[in-house]
Amino acid sequence: MKSFLKKGIQAVAATAMIGAIAAPLAVNAQGNYPDRPIKMIVAYSPGGATDIVARLIGAEMEKLLGQPIVIDNKPGGGSNIGTAEAARAKPDGYTLLLATIAQAINPAVYSKLTYDTRKDFEPVALTMTSPSVLVVNPNFPAKTAGELVAWAKANPGKLSMASSGAGGSPHMAAELLKLRAGIDYLHVPYKGANPAMNDVLSGVVMGGFKTATAAIPQIKAGKVRALAVAAPQRLSQLPDLPTMAEAGFPDFNVASWNGVVAPAGTPKAIVDKLNAVINEVLKNPAVVAQFEKRAAVPVGGSPAYFRAFIDRELKTWAKVAKAANVKIN
Repeated sequence: MKSFLKKGIQAVAATAMIGAIAAPLAVNAQGNYPDRPIKMIVAYSPGGATDIVARLIGAEMEKLLGQPIVIDNKPGGGSNIGTAEAARAKPDGYTLLLATIAQAINPAVYSKLTYDTRKDFEPVALTMTSPSVLVVNPNFPAKTAGELVAWAKANPGKLSMASSGAGGSPHMAAELLKLRAGIDYLHVPYKGANPAMNDVLSGVVMGGFKTATAAIPQIKAGKVRALAVAAPQRLSQLPDLPTMAEAGFPDFNVASWNGVVAPAGTPKAIVDKLNAVINEVLKNPAVVAQFEKRAAVPVGGSPAYFRAFIDRELKTWAKVAKAANVKIN
């Protein structure tokens, strides 16, 4: 018995010694982070709103970290392909994902996912939010959100609404309007925001919800008519555009967002360093100006703040998806 206890104590002592040696090595490795390029996965095609933000903040992060931020576009599967790859990556801080609202919606609408938004990622920092705007082709008779609803009720099933894809935020915003207003509509999904907007511009589809970032240039050019913004306050870029609450739909807030996340298990020291860098980037006047130009609001904050934000989004869209019976196999 004594021999057994002696061996056990020796094993514990050896383990402690190994841990004591390994701990400084780990701290030192994190202290040198990063010592090589960092990959940031964007689960969308180049040129889209998420890609633009990734390249904007990535360029500024490079200056502060002293290493390249390589943007790796992995589109497909409603952003699930790139997200799954990021979830499987080594948690060493050298693979990041610019997560979006899709990571909060997809768990509620896809029957099979190979990742868990909450368990497989460490939130680093919420980078920005941009509200959705309800727009229609200029030839559509409605001038307000209320008139659109009245038209839809008078013409059941004839209102067509474009989205960037089934389960995306434009689709879910339209479903939320359907639930709140008691209307029916024809959902026309596209493979991306650009083709969806193009068919609204051409009149193939009557309207839809679009991220303010993408909608404002078309609104100001008179190519689409804006009816309302799904935000608590009016947009400074479109001060005459009422909110959905002002249009008669209180608490109707739908904002696209993105933020940097890392694979679960990424050391806290690395997460904290990245968080500090991103918060510094978001204070840069040049970056703020670029966000404002695109009707986006830089956010920042702690990893814990971003975690709480993601949790709220997961709950919100789970409720909408269930009520609207939105499911994708």
